[in-house]
Amino acid sequence: MAPVRTTGGAIVAATAAFSISMALFSYFLLFKRTSSTLHSNKKKKPRTGVVDAIGNTPLIRINSLSEATGCEILGKCEFLNPGGSVKDRVAVKIIEEALESGDLAPGGVVTEGSAGSTAISLATVAPAFGCKCHVVIPDDAAIEKSQILEALGANVERVRPVSITHKDHYVNIARRRAVEANELAAKHKKPSQVDGKTRDQMDDCPPDQEKENPSFLSLCNGGFFADQFENLANFRAHYEGTGPEIWEQTGGSLDAFVAAAGTGGTVAGVSKFLLEKSPKIKCFLIDPPGSGLFNKVTRGVMYTKEEAEGRRLKNPFDTITEGIGINRLTKNFVMAKLDGAFRGTDKEAVEMSRFLMKNDGLFLGSSSSMNCIGAVRVAKALGPGHTIVTILCDSGMRHLSKFYDAKYLSQHGLTPTASGLEFMSIK
Repeated sequence: MAPVRTTGGAIVAATAAFSISMALFSYFLLFKRTSSTLHSNKKKKPRTGVVDAIGNTPLIRINSLSEATGCEILGKCEFLNPGGSVKDRVAVKIIEEALESGDLAPGGVVTEGSAGSTAISLATVAPAFGCKCHVVIPDDAAIEKSQILEALGANVERVRPVSITHKDHYVNIARRRAVEANELAAKHKKPSQVDGKTRDQMDDCPPDQEKENPSFLSLCNGGFFADQFENLANFRAHYEGTGPEIWEQTGGSLDAFVAAAGTGGTVAGVSKFLLEKSPKIKCFLIDPPGSGLFNKVTRGVMYTKEEAEGRRLKNPFDTITEGIGINRLTKNFVMAKLDGAFRGTDKEAVEMSRFLMKNDGLFLGSSSSMNCIGAVRVAKALGPGHTIVTILCDSGMRHLSKFYDAKYLSQHGLTPTASGLEFMSIK
């Protein structure tokens, strides 16, 4: 057979085709690079202020717990919010709604009774709305919480812990402070002099008396009691924000959600949203020592039989897990849609925090650790192969003087001793 000869025209055509192909390939690479750059730049677009930086926190796989249980255990990293906790969402929602309704005036003071996290979040975001913050906090809360609040510019009032029915419970005092601020604001709005009388004489509020309330005097524009326990803005923050984020981040592929409750806003908002999306999702409560919510969810009554008929103590247990557990039903908690509840102990929470720090590099606070106890409880109840989401509420940074203090833990018999997850009956 005669050899095939390549003509000059064929060579030219082949060369042209190759050149065109390379040009198209180069254009494709350039387009892809440009698109990627534009997409990356879009992602990195600056957010507008601290308020816009709240929410859309990452959902991470907790590797050690997932591998130990055979389930995908995922944690919503709320400790990455600007104020360091899940309560940032609540603080923004409460202030926004109060300003919109007129219950809070621009330049007013937001008052709250809090064990720490909500107070810190309010103190963090209030200045962004042109407001200030007055916090009443129980004096047995970790001292660094008060220090953080003061550094944020909040006026801090530490009081002895008493029953919520007592007039001097920190929540009730915070409510009064808002009323006092409104009264002072009303007095300052009166004319400075009428019929020769000075404002102080007319208002019957001498300067010495006013000096006792410097935090309010410097504002003179009224007060608003945040009321995180009963204010449904708390619930709405999670129903409109946290819940939808979890649904989107999991692609709707989750089997269960579990969290502890203090005000009840998180567990209520998230559970209601998720169940509306899929009735197959199971939602659970994890409850610390001394709280009556476990009994309410599992038995329909707040107290055990032994605590009934007036025999119940006002403060039956001083748990180390600050900010969660309660012995009354709040308006927020009653919105929750729960399939069951589990108990957790202080020792388990301490052990879990050390386990996660050692194995996952997660430095978590007491409520976050309790939530992880709940996630393992749910995983064991459902069995391997399920996806479980919980909330990593805050980091360990505001728990140094108690939850992470070796001397304090030793005094209360809570020194961690586990080498693995044997405290959860997992080898």
